[in-house]
Amino acid sequence: MNWVEHAIWWHVYPLGFVGAPIRDVNWDEDASPRLRQLVNWLDYAVELGVSGLLLGPIFASSTHGYDSLDQFRIDPRLGTLEDFDYLVAECRSRGLRILLDGVFSHVGSDHPELRQVLEAGAGSPKSDLFDVDWDAPGGPKPRVFEGHGALVRLNHASLATRSYVSDVMRYWLDRGIDGWRLDAAYSVAPWFWAQVIPPLRDEFPESWFLGEVIHGDYTAFVEESKVDSVTQYELWKAIWSSLLDENLFELEWSLQRHNDFLSHFVPNTFVGNHDVSRIASTLGLDRAVIAFAILMTVGGIPSVYYGDEQGFTGIKEQTATGDDAVRPPMPLNPQDLLPFGQPVLVQYRELIGIRRRHPWLVTAKTETVLVENKRLIYKTTEPNGSRSIRTEIDLGGLQRVRITDGNGEELWSWSEG
Repeated sequence: MNWVEHAIWWHVYPLGFVGAPIRDVNWDEDASPRLRQLVNWLDYAVELGVSGLLLGPIFASSTHGYDSLDQFRIDPRLGTLEDFDYLVAECRSRGLRILLDGVFSHVGSDHPELRQVLEAGAGSPKSDLFDVDWDAPGGPKPRVFEGHGALVRLNHASLATRSYVSDVMRYWLDRGIDGWRLDAAYSVAPWFWAQVIPPLRDEFPESWFLGEVIHGDYTAFVEESKVDSVTQYELWKAIWSSLLDENLFELEWSLQRHNDFLSHFVPNTFVGNHDVSRIASTLGLDRAVIAFAILMTVGGIPSVYYGDEQGFTGIKEQTATGDDAVRPPMPLNPQDLLPFGQPVLVQYRELIGIRRRHPWLVTAKTETVLVENKRLIYKTTEPNGSRSIRTEIDLGGLQRVRITDGNGEELWSWSEG
């Protein structure tokens, strides 16, 4: 097994985690080595049981990080290149991998090179980098990402964009990262990624590329784009929806779909991330623990969104400040956390421990033993059939979950209250 098959990510949104200002940024006053605060949490991550950090945007941007201004530069609100190198070195000393968030679908509308291109006109240097309607009524008009006026699309049909994206990815791989999460990968034609990724994989054979794909044909996207994995939103939705509605048939159906994906690639699985409401807000703390137990007992490369292991709550809203609740600041040190999250943390550590002791689960498939509205029993079996674990979920009366090994020995159990 390579390192990826042992990977369990701690997904962190850095700007929120370190309390950096998101709006009304004063670059002179807000420049700070905040990125080093993450080093205070690396031992916590190791004790949680994860093997790497999946970092949200860290490059210079106007506001939330997905409106980049310079992807060769660390955001001044987070620090400098030296602060990043320090973080990489501290992760390496603990055996932690690093995945960066590559926003290559679009850039911020205030990107300095975009401004220069719009002023100079078509045919100017780097004009091929951006997707601009040069014949629009009233003058050139940049095309934007999903209606967001502050996010301007790159021109993925151009050699300039392919070279740019390759150069950015190569630069940070050279500085010691282990791979990329490709933001909004679904919005870019798969052939674009297929031209960018294989040469980089030849240079960095241990690198890993995760595409953000929400809907559509996951398997076809992986095959056509040459990414290694995609975000398994189907399973995410089935987990919380089936527990919320007490309809475990939905989860059972999705697990069969998940088996099919595992025949072709290993998906990135999760029950929370920076773009969705906290699992504890959606389900309550008790069922949030059940959701995580499911995540840890099915195939995939899982990620844990920071704060979920503490039972954090937060509702995503479709407003200008709607992400703030799910991207909160953390204390300077783990010792400053309030004690209310400790019971959830204990369960997360134990469940991640099961995953680490059974690494074959990464490619294991599930077989339904029993399914009812409020009860589901499934067996997860190693591809060669030699080992398995059994997960029993009961939402009726006193909610409970029980995980046993192939010999019937209990590995973990939990019941509400």
